[in-house]
Amino acid sequence: MPESPFARLAGEKYLIALDAMGGDGAPAALVEGAAAAAGEFPDIRVALLGPIEAIERELRRLGAPRERLAAIDAPEAIGYDEPPMLAVRRKVRSPVVMGALAVKGGEADALVTAGPTGALLACGLTRVGRVSGVERPALATIFPGRDRPFVLIDSGANVDCTPAMLSCFGLMGSIYSSGVLGVERPSVMLLNNGSEAGKGNRLAQAAYAAMGSQGAYRFEGNIEARDVPLGAADVVVADGFDGNIILKYTEGLASALIDSLKAEMSAGLRVKLGAALAMPALRAFKRKMDYEEYGGAPLLGTAGALVKAHGSSGARAIKNAIGQARAMAANGVSKRIEEEIRRLAPEGASGGNDDIR
Repeated sequence: MPESPFARLAGEKYLIALDAMGGDGAPAALVEGAAAAAGEFPDIRVALLGPIEAIERELRRLGAPRERLAAIDAPEAIGYDEPPMLAVRRKVRSPVVMGALAVKGGEADALVTAGPTGALLACGLTRVGRVSGVERPALATIFPGRDRPFVLIDSGANVDCTPAMLSCFGLMGSIYSSGVLGVERPSVMLLNNGSEAGKGNRLAQAAYAAMGSQGAYRFEGNIEARDVPLGAADVVVADGFDGNIILKYTEGLASALIDSLKAEMSAGLRVKLGAALAMPALRAFKRKMDYEEYGGAPLLGTAGALVKAHGSSGARAIKNAIGQARAMAANGVSKRIEEEIRRLAPEGASGGNDDIR
């Protein structure tokens, strides 16, 4: 049996597998982000997966130190238009599948990809596997709140959910918020069209009852969409349909606000002088609203650290996504979720449909 390409990479505390061909900026932005991460985090090594010639060419162009960067040949590609389950079963030499198998086998501590969400979710379900007791993994996106970042879960992995799934999302989001973001006793709220207990459709009302009856995390009721950006909750729970709408709308609104500010600040000499004085605050605002500051969304509920970076991620976003993956591995997020679910439900897993179309 041939030796795994990951076997020769042992040595650093954390080995992060990076899909170097995922996203709009591949491979240049991915390789540059990996080099930046290796420079910032001295205890990691990054395995860049993709066509070896393309990765090596970018490494030479950057002139990046190679001590903690390695290229692994993964020549197959999974497109956005391919059925995810079928693709991850057939294309075993694609970067995301090879990275997921390395996480499953303990050869890598985490996987980061900016490629198709469906492919990562399919790998999480079939290649890495779910945490026992988790029906469906969920994407947890970190948002900039008024005072501190908060977590939105699910932000796009599961468009159809059950009350039990939403309650589990609350538990996973709470563990991530405390373990990685450092929030003590995170507050968890359910996205709804009103704050009263009886509001919402049947799913929302049943989820409210399920979340209110558990004792594993601090549930504080419903939250309306207008209060989400204010950071009124540390963890906002939603099904993947509503959560993804919140995510995309917020990204678009932040971009529109920043563009409008730029246009207004160039309208006349007096405004330009005022803008110059306000520039430090405006830069801080832009940095706070920039998704690249947070890197990516962890896929919680799988038996390993998986992070989905934005498809348009630049080098800074990739660097931060790698840092996020490192933090997940360092804090044992998957293990903590498994232990907490086992404590609450010793009988184990709850089935579920693994079909992703």
